[in-house]
Amino acid sequence: MSTSGGNWQERFHRKLRSPAQAMAMIGRGQRVFIGSGAAEPQILVKALAARSGHLADNQIVHIMTLGIAPYVEPQLNEGFRHNAFFIGPNVREAVAEGRADYTPIFLSELPRLFREGRVPIDVALIQVSPPDEHGYCSYGVSVDVVKAGAECARLVIAQVNRHMPRTLGDSFIHVDQIHALVEGDEAILESSHGSPDQVAQRIGRHIADLVEDGSTLQMGIGTIPDAVLACLGDKKDLGIHTEMFSDGVIDLVEQGVITGRRKSLHAGKIVASFVMGSRRLYDFVDNNPRIEFHPSEYTNDPFRIAQNDRMVAINSALEVDLTGQVCADSLGEYFYSGIGGQVDFVRGAARSQGGKAIIALPSTAQGGRQSRIVVNLKPGAGVVTSRGDVHYIVTEFGVAYLHGKTMRERALALIHIAHPDFREALMAEARQRSLVYPDQVAVLGVGTLELEDLECDWQCKNGTPLKVRPIKPTDEEMMRELFYSLSPETVYHRFFSGVQRMPHRVLKDFVTVDYRRSLALVAVAQNGEREEIIGVGRYAVDMAANQAEVAFLVRDDWQKQGLGTYLLQRLIEVARSRGIVEFTADVLADNTVMMHLFHANAPSPIRSKLRDGVYQLQFAIGLHDVPAGSETATNPVESAPA
Repeated sequence: MSTSGGNWQERFHRKLRSPAQAMAMIGRGQRVFIGSGAAEPQILVKALAARSGHLADNQIVHIMTLGIAPYVEPQLNEGFRHNAFFIGPNVREAVAEGRADYTPIFLSELPRLFREGRVPIDVALIQVSPPDEHGYCSYGVSVDVVKAGAECARLVIAQVNRHMPRTLGDSFIHVDQIHALVEGDEAILESSHGSPDQVAQRIGRHIADLVEDGSTLQMGIGTIPDAVLACLGDKKDLGIHTEMFSDGVIDLVEQGVITGRRKSLHAGKIVASFVMGSRRLYDFVDNNPRIEFHPSEYTNDPFRIAQNDRMVAINSALEVDLTGQVCADSLGEYFYSGIGGQVDFVRGAARSQGGKAIIALPSTAQGGRQSRIVVNLKPGAGVVTSRGDVHYIVTEFGVAYLHGKTMRERALALIHIAHPDFREALMAEARQRSLVYPDQVAVLGVGTLELEDLECDWQCKNGTPLKVRPIKPTDEEMMRELFYSLSPETVYHRFFSGVQRMPHRVLKDFVTVDYRRSLALVAVAQNGEREEIIGVGRYAVDMAANQAEVAFLVRDDWQKQGLGTYLLQRLIEVARSRGIVEFTADVLADNTVMMHLFHANAPSPIRSKLRDGVYQLQFAIGLHDVPAGSETATNPVESAPA
């Protein structure tokens, strides 16, 4: 129906109906679309259920709605059959019991089902804002698939609610495109959840570390998205292009963190298809020119998403198997939610210049009794994001990057972001399936808070920033690359012989440490999209003597940058905190650089013996007699002395 000129106000009043009168326009056997999320027209839904005795075999279709769903009640089965394109809590039981249907589909493609007539819409029940001076009503907090549903319906019935925000963008329908209007003012449905717990906060910090200044974000609703947003306060010029957002975005906008200035698509604008949250959120989006609402076929189009440089997509999962398959819509055979926009944004972010596709999930479920990182998905579980699509997986224990990785590398990485209580069992099953080396072991300390506290940033003399952190079993390939990049002289000084090979059986002992009796800190440099280990400092504790033997290795092209000095000082600091009182080291007599390192930075006089061309060094690391300028604990980001 096209808009007409003249007095639209008069036509508006001619179309006004009571809820019962409007529902009387619906016939038996018709397919009825219901508006989404917080924009569900509850007055119309109640009136539809009340007319069930006059209806039969009416199919009800929608994505998730926040409000009531009386049409799935058993007593109304003869009148209605629901088909969910995304399963919400209000219809989950009906789908599970077979009283309602579920159609899995990418949210970006759902509007095409309506527009091409594959799922023809007879009636659309929607909720809109009052018309403006030109007769245009806004779809308000849910444009998503509502716009397509209304535009394809033969009959459009709208609840006009003065509490519905007037959202801007591609979000309007004219009064002349609506067949019946029901005035009904009621509070817009709100969605709330608890504050992020420690698990969500740790996941949020890991994800925030992946977000660069100028990134454009997609995220959903819940404690993990809120935790991520809470950790982004130090970022600059972030943007939003998302399926939906909630209250957490508001604070970052007000703080000047979300500006959209560096967006490569819709610069300066927050782009979304719907919102769910509190009244504060609805007031924030009301008539706000900074925010553009677009339908799902636009916001969720992977090709359009990819036009946002540095696109960061953050989505959730129910479980992930050791090969990288992501289940996000079902608990085994039990359909829980839906595909939604996860794959749309995973693929869009993956194709974005500098983009990152992230799947985030707590490491456990059922109060810690069940691991979400599993050897195999539950029987009947659906794969939403495939092995080929997956990039980053994040739990509270760290980040596993899987794209382009072998099955062995994937399994090893995922096991070490699983909860420590389940790692040994996961590793045993992975060995049995030949997913990892037969001698691979699980290291329980990886990703714990104690080790996170040892991570820090440091800047070397040439100004290059490095990340210094404890070594992990997943560092084996980078350690292999480090070894084969060394000069023969550096190899000889570190290993006291001209070692020619560094196979797994040797490397595994370098990367597998218990972090108590032995510790290794690695310095990691970013080389484009790749990380490289360019230096290692380690110690091994003699428990009986309460002393530790130390050793260092720095790649030739990174020597003379102060890295060896810094690693020594960091190891001294950590060892002191753990009650170790003395360091020892063996140094070849002709290794003058290493001899200078120890003599210039040891916190106490060095005792040494020369035997067979090797100096055996020994020095106390107590808090006394620390040389001036050698303390780095108070500001680990500063460059250490030469």
